[in-house]
Amino acid sequence: MEQAYKLLAQQKEISNNKAKELIDRGLVFVGDRQLKIARAQLPEDSRFRIEMPEDITVIYEDEDMVAVNKPAGIDSYEVQDSIAGTELLHRLDRDTSGVLLLGKNKEFIKDAVKAFKQRKVSKEYIAWVEGVVYEEIVIDTPIHTIKKGKAFSKIDERIGRPAHTEVYPDEVQGKKSKVKIMIATGRTHQIRVHLASVGHPVVGDSQYGSRTRAKRALLHARKIGLLGKEFVAPVPTDIKRYK
Repeated sequence: MEQAYKLLAQQKEISNNKAKELIDRGLVFVGDRQLKIARAQLPEDSRFRIEMPEDITVIYEDEDMVAVNKPAGIDSYEVQDSIAGTELLHRLDRDTSGVLLLGKNKEFIKDAVKAFKQRKVSKEYIAWVEGVVYEEIVIDTPIHTIKKGKAFSKIDERIGRPAHTEVYPDEVQGKKSKVKIMIATGRTHQIRVHLASVGHPVVGDSQYGSRTRAKRALLHARKIGLLGKEFVAPVPTDIKRYK
């Protein structure tokens, strides 16, 4: 037995630090199982597979901003770093794909941040969730986020911040449902914790209670409307068709 990151480094002829980074980013698999713990003890004959994220694609660009389709497996700040002279206007979780907006000048960034704070931004997501959703669900419970180490959010009526999520049924396959989600607020992990709180965690989201194995949490930011413009990211194959 040996620690996973050391075995990966040996097999792929990379540094231990690079091996840890790939595992932490959720890009390493042993068979069909995603490897989540770099220091996990594994048999020395374990065979690893690395699945690199898709390329970042630009949806729209002008003198004020850039809208991109962020693939799953890439941190929002990696997108910012890859496009010189831009600043994130909001963030998506690493596993979440879809529309990500970046500003290019101070005046526009100021106006955009104000619009986000005043909840004048429309956001539509698509997700597969556990269980059968057959009617609209409105969730208004407050969310408190703990940011020590890996961020974690929970419902907290006492100290949580207001959060509003609307869930609309779209498709059912067995005991899984595809849903459209509209949010008026942007709390950390809002969609994930709100859906989990009503018994419908996002498929593949083990942090918030999904028991279904998947390569990632099946959540996609499909559409964002900001300052009179609307941006749409095509729904990726793993969400367009669950199985």
